[in-house]
Order: sequence, then C-alpha cells, then structure tokens
Amino acid sequence: MNTDTTTTETAATAPRPRRRILSRVLAASAITLGVAASGGYLWLDKTSDVHNLGSTACTTVTPSGAAAAPQSVQEICALLDELTGAWGRGDADAYGAVFTEDATYTSYVGTYYQGRADIAGGHRALFDGFVKGTKLADSILGIRFYGPDTAVVTSRGDTYKGDPKSPEDLSKTQTYTMVRQDGRWLIAAFHNTQRKNVMERISFLYDPDTRPAAER
Repeated sequence: MNTDTTTTETAATAPRPRRRILSRVLAASAITLGVAASGGYLWLDKTSDVHNLGSTACTTVTPSGAAAAPQSVQEICALLDELTGAWGRGDADAYGAVFTEDATYTSYVGTYYQGRADIAGGHRALFDGFVKGTKLADSILGIRFYGPDTAVVTSRGDTYKGDPKSPEDLSKTQTYTMVRQDGRWLIAAFHNTQRKNVMERISFLYDPDTRPAAER
C-alpha cells in the first residue's frame, strides 16, 4: 500500500464536504436575505400611502392668489375635462389643441416635446400604441393664480382601463402651467412625474424632515 498516495488523495478530497456545506450556508443566507428584502419592500409599499389626495371634482377646489375668480376656475376645469376627454377618445389633434402653440410637455419617462404639433404627433403614436384604449384619472391638488391670465394647477393622475382608479392609487404627480390667450385658457407647460412610493417612504423614514407638511 502506498501511504503517500493515500495521504495525498485524502488531503485532496477532505475539503469537498466543507465546501459543499459552505455553499449551502451561503445559498440559505442569500435566500433568507432575499425573503427579508422582499418582505421589507412589501412593508414599505403597503405603508407608503399619501394623505394629500386632492379632489376629483376640480370645481370644488379652493383656488389661491389675489386674481382667483370663480369663472376662471370653471374655465380651467373645463379645459382639463377637454384634455381628459381627448385622451379617452384617442384624439391626438383635440389633445394638442388644449396646449399653446409653443407649449412644452415633459412625460413621466422624461420625454420632452416642444410645441403643439410635436405634442399632438407624439400622442398620436402613443394613442395607437402604448396607451391605446386607456383613459385619464385626475385628482386636483391645487389651483394657484399669478395674475388674471396665469395659473398653476397641480394634480395626481394616472391612466387606466376599466374602472377608474381611486385617488390613493394614482401613481403620478403633475404640474400644469396655464395661460389665458385671446380669452381662452390653454396649457403652456406640463410636467409629469412618476411617484416612487417606496423610495419616498425610505426617504421619510431616514429623515422625517423631508416629509411635506401635508403628509405629516
């Protein structure tokens, strides 16, 4: 019997069980961390509700600013109804018509459109593609006037099919800059932001002072 050969074989094979055990421990740890992370994500998601939901009835929103007038509020709300209706019909020309000739439009994915024709053309493609058959849901957060012919409207919004989404389920926050031209209110600039609810929740937990006053 060759003792040296036997010793060499034993030394070569001995670590294998330990490597298998280590691999299993690491795998189990990874699975545990994954489950914990998933559970943590779900908890963050479930506890990230907003308090400031706005109003789905635009005309009931109390405007601010010295130039605020009931007639202007009604006209602005009617314009937003035009926008929502055009989207629901998939009518790109009618959708573009609620914007000024030189309007700017920033989508929630960061796409930047310049001018009414660009906005209408981009949405014509969207209505035939990604958002075909969808409708718009809005909940107005505020209407602020900066003179008789300028207003800023903020809202929560989203697209949907079937039953409308409730305000707490709206995943985007939007800003409309509106101007009155030739006696008609139009949208001069629009910015749409996707709400990252989990990241927002983490931010509030990490530093509570980042929480807006309306969310405290």
